[in-house]
Amino acid sequence: MKPHLRQEALLAVSLISLLLSMHGCGKPGSAPDADAYRKEIQDWQATRLARLTRDDGWLTLCGLFWLKEGENTLGSDSSNAIIFPPGKTPKHAGSIWLEHGIVRLETRPGAEVKFKDSVVHSMILHSDAEGVSDPTILTIRSLSFYVIKRGDQLGVRVKDKENPARLNFKGLDYFPVNPKWRVEARFEPYKPAKILAIATMIGTTEYDTCPGALVFEVDGKEHRLEPVYESGNEKQYFIMFSDETSGKETYAVGRQLYAELPDARGIVILDFNKAYNWPCVFTEFATCPIPPRQNHLPFRVEAGEKMYSGHQESAIRRLAPGP
Repeated sequence: MKPHLRQEALLAVSLISLLLSMHGCGKPGSAPDADAYRKEIQDWQATRLARLTRDDGWLTLCGLFWLKEGENTLGSDSSNAIIFPPGKTPKHAGSIWLEHGIVRLETRPGAEVKFKDSVVHSMILHSDAEGVSDPTILTIRSLSFYVIKRGDQLGVRVKDKENPARLNFKGLDYFPVNPKWRVEARFEPYKPAKILAIATMIGTTEYDTCPGALVFEVDGKEHRLEPVYESGNEKQYFIMFSDETSGKETYAVGRQLYAELPDARGIVILDFNKAYNWPCVFTEFATCPIPPRQNHLPFRVEAGEKMYSGHQESAIRRLAPGP
């Protein structure tokens, strides 16, 4: 799984670790104090909200354009290959050239494209390397844009601090916090590790390492989930899942969850109160993965983030990279 929310996850995990050390929550074999646990989840939700609504959060995403070899013009005019929101930039601001894997920006006079607050006219652009690296982020007025890599394709992702999705954000909704959904799972390692083929919402496939299974009980029945590592990050597990609330109270495709590595007893804490939505719930321009079929839970997980009330079904598959 490529880290669409990797930075968010790392900060969230740091906050969670701090809270656990303060309140004694998350220790296998011991039930957390009810008030401390509720406070932990509330703080986690506050961090989630702050990162979603920040100046470069998912609510600002307003465009995704796959690059073709050669020239890709950019600007607010609809004739461009990369189209910025109307009135935000000159109609013709320049071009992004893709030449044998190298991406280069050339701007027109007066475009005022900036890199780290300095106006630039020509420069090589580095992609996010499928989430592994920091891309070259350019700005123009309230917009920012940068190159992403997904499989063999390169595209330009556009964000706007003044995006209507951000300005009209309706807030997040959660199931009531319930300690029942903080469960202990037994880690069963795969030797060797499995490689999972993960389909995405844009029609591509990602290949992620699954180190083993997480086996746990809910209402006396045993279930299992297969976590993956995110782009070589082996310090936590990333879990994609769906359940019987999917397509009803929660997003039809499913939700996501992070967990710390097993303790000395091989126990992993799965806290479904910290399950949250994919970026695709908030924008049609994200490139979300789809949980593997074996990670469907045949019961209702009435915990974590509910479906966003402002969600509208998008035509995201039109954003699939070309052949």
